[in-house]
Amino acid sequence: MPNRKPTFFSFYKALCFMVFTNVALVTSKSTIEPCSNSDSCNALLGYTLYTDLKVAEVATLFQVDPISILTANAIDISYPDVENHILPSQLSLKIPILCSCVDGIRKSVSTHYNTRPQDTLSSIADSVYAGLVSADQIREANSIADPSVLDVGENLVVPLPCTCFNGTDNGLPAIYLSYVVKPVDTLAGIAASYSTTITDLMNVNAMGSTSIKAGDILAVPLSACASDFHKYASDHGLIVPNGSYAITASHCVQCSCGPGSSNLYCMPASLAVSCSSMQCKSSNLMLGNVTVQQSSAGCNVTSCAYGGYVNGTIITSLSSSLQPRCPGPQKFPPLVAPPTYVTRDSVFAPAPAPQSDGTTTTVPKISTVPSGSLPGLPPVGAPIGSLSDASTLVNSVAVLPTALIVYLLIKLISPLSL
Repeated sequence: MPNRKPTFFSFYKALCFMVFTNVALVTSKSTIEPCSNSDSCNALLGYTLYTDLKVAEVATLFQVDPISILTANAIDISYPDVENHILPSQLSLKIPILCSCVDGIRKSVSTHYNTRPQDTLSSIADSVYAGLVSADQIREANSIADPSVLDVGENLVVPLPCTCFNGTDNGLPAIYLSYVVKPVDTLAGIAASYSTTITDLMNVNAMGSTSIKAGDILAVPLSACASDFHKYASDHGLIVPNGSYAITASHCVQCSCGPGSSNLYCMPASLAVSCSSMQCKSSNLMLGNVTVQQSSAGCNVTSCAYGGYVNGTIITSLSSSLQPRCPGPQKFPPLVAPPTYVTRDSVFAPAPAPQSDGTTTTVPKISTVPSGSLPGLPPVGAPIGSLSDASTLVNSVAVLPTALIVYLLIKLISPLSL
């Protein structure tokens, strides 16, 4: 068969292949928080359902209490059989998780996934867990030599992103949500959705510019109400995002962070069945009760507050104080019915703004960012994030040297001139 010279079309096709392969391999970024101790904190994941799922099924995916998912999203738990309510595909939720210190960085490693027929690491990462983790991260966490071979029923650790930053943002109580950027997102839009600023997001995530792309995972600070429970309490360190609830003490106590408030308010939960006493000692006040008495000197306020859950016992404390004026009635975050369909704004985020969420494929990218007070870098005393990376091989290909590309182009063009 005679030799054929390459045509212009074949040259064009080869050029496109090189260009688009190079573009496709550019990795996404994820904010990580270095750590050096064994403490943990409450954190949130921004998760978008890949299919219709029961509340209990979503809880199983992340190994969390179904009720905690509902209360974190201010969904009314009084509905009958609410844990089996079917949530619609593409609904965005906040998932409460425990953020630990593992191998020197903050992450959650309490989530496990049992593989099913047709599963691949990519489908688990990109679809089931909505881009919160990469296939490479799952492979490394489970020491998988051949990712193309997965046994049905294999139990995989799914490392998930999270940050603590001491539970504060600009000196005020905050809880951090790991948010997966979607194609239509802008940093300004994300900031507006979560009642924060572009500068705050840039500082927290150690960003040098406002540029973001689909698949990036940002740490988003949400204003919250912090607890001051006994250090031996199982719910020590509880922090509740503004506009939502949390159930604790074996479903006996419900704590809320009212709209625009920074004070945690706890009371008996509607699910309470068999619970220890919730009455304050030397008083007829029950947990959550407040009495006020106006006087010429001001307002005498007496309250029965929650102090944590210790060895199966609900700790309460009675306090009295003289305040300049009497407090108004307690404000509670508005509850919503369990959602059955998704609309454009059918997402759950801290009050008063809705959440914007998304999914994509990611392989986070590492690069330590120093602290400082330059634009886009955290000022002294502010949370400092850095960028993580799961695959050096992919990164090295993604930054294919220009000289090599030019060389390959010359090799392709040369036969055309003969």
